[in-house]
Amino acid sequence: MARVGSVVYTHNPNNISTLEEHRASTYQHVHELVEQGIIEALRVHNDTTCANTTTTIATTNDYSAHNIDGSTQHDDLSSGKVGLTNLGNTCFMNCSLQCLSNTVPLTDYFLGYDFRSEINYENFLGTKGALVTAYAELIKHIWLGTNAIYRPSKFKYSLEQFAPQFVGNEQHDAHELLAYLLDGMHEDLNRVKRSRKNNTNASTYYIQDNDCDGTNDEGDAIVAWSNYLQRNQSILVDLFQGQLRNTMTCRNRIHNSKTGTDGYCGHVNVKFDPFMYLSLPISEDCRTLDDCLNLFCEKEFLTGDERWYCPKCQQLVNATKKIDLFMLPPILIIHLKRFKFNPTSYRWTKIDQSVSYPVNDWDLSEVMKKKRGNSTTNNRIDPMYDLYAISHHEGDVGYGHYTAHAKNRFDGEWYTFNDSQCHRKIMNHKQDYESSSSAYCLFYNRVERGVGSSTAADDSVGDVEKKTIIRRQSISRPELWPHLRRENAAYWKSTHFD
Repeated sequence: MARVGSVVYTHNPNNISTLEEHRASTYQHVHELVEQGIIEALRVHNDTTCANTTTTIATTNDYSAHNIDGSTQHDDLSSGKVGLTNLGNTCFMNCSLQCLSNTVPLTDYFLGYDFRSEINYENFLGTKGALVTAYAELIKHIWLGTNAIYRPSKFKYSLEQFAPQFVGNEQHDAHELLAYLLDGMHEDLNRVKRSRKNNTNASTYYIQDNDCDGTNDEGDAIVAWSNYLQRNQSILVDLFQGQLRNTMTCRNRIHNSKTGTDGYCGHVNVKFDPFMYLSLPISEDCRTLDDCLNLFCEKEFLTGDERWYCPKCQQLVNATKKIDLFMLPPILIIHLKRFKFNPTSYRWTKIDQSVSYPVNDWDLSEVMKKKRGNSTTNNRIDPMYDLYAISHHEGDVGYGHYTAHAKNRFDGEWYTFNDSQCHRKIMNHKQDYESSSSAYCLFYNRVERGVGSSTAADDSVGDVEKKTIIRRQSISRPELWPHLRRENAAYWKSTHFD
């Protein structure tokens, strides 16, 4: 059981009725609108093109028309298959934008939702809508324009106004840019309105989570998520944010005067922290993405300068730290930490270890922290993920190049994006794994199998529809929180205290 404000959420195994879900609480209607709109635009455009007998149909390798901004034009709607001009060492930006562009729910939001109504002009942490407006304009050109190549100079200019670290033509880290874009767009679209000028209570900017001992994980995680949503609600939270379980255990040696024996304090502190992406370490022993994930979740010993402050001992102590995956988001971004700083030589080096990663049906149920209590409920929403985009880094630290691969939402084919070049990638659709020494950021889409599905094998023959349901996170609709749907949502009910 967990209490959030005046509402108590309790496990109810006898109630088998389903929780009502209003359509507007998801983005499914937006997805349908965008799909139909682009398909209809393609049909109308193709009919117009066929009727114009004087028009020479351009192929992907024969461009003849150029726009004023330098973009190359052809006679077909782009539908996402657009190259981005390198503005001078901007391959790091281009590959990240291509991966985000092929994040279907995010693109749907900017093409089919009134995102301007959610711009937070009061948030001093954002850009007052400048960043998301520039991004939306870019997405419109990629998916609704007739450009085979688009020059993202306007977007880069807007980016530089608020992120001076990206000014000029220096090469940068693709993940650094990605992290900035996700955080910046979240602040621009944060549905929680607040301003520094009008805020008189500084505590509203930060809510201290309770110290937990690990005996009520489900309830504690719900309270932590509720506290987080009091400050953060946006499409970025809905899509990308999950929750980690962080366990600290005191290893301070103490003497028991009563028994005359030595031992450890053993105080346990559990916190549930939000995350936007997972940055996974790589070692020489990591052969698969699961190996990297297991290394990320390994227990870590903190000593020396990394010691932890134990509230029981009231001092800095040696401790162990253990991170577990507790709640996973609809869109899971994996960042492989290929760049490592050597404190001896004061230089960055790159880890070129080849890593095998799943393409379809990546099952993360085994690595997620098991909840206490009933964990065998039927109709569980399993954390299964399909790869839809990936950024690659070739070369070393100083002379590298970024490219991207992404799966097109309409034809289901994979495409390679190398700055201004875009071409189909030859790929075995039945292959469950790929291996690469250049894979850097991987983008996974959580799939919820349609009604009537039973096994993963059904998907291989196309009998089962896979969907990604995005639920708007808010304080007023707790039944849509991932925690209350992570197993069978029908077993939960909400009761109010008088």
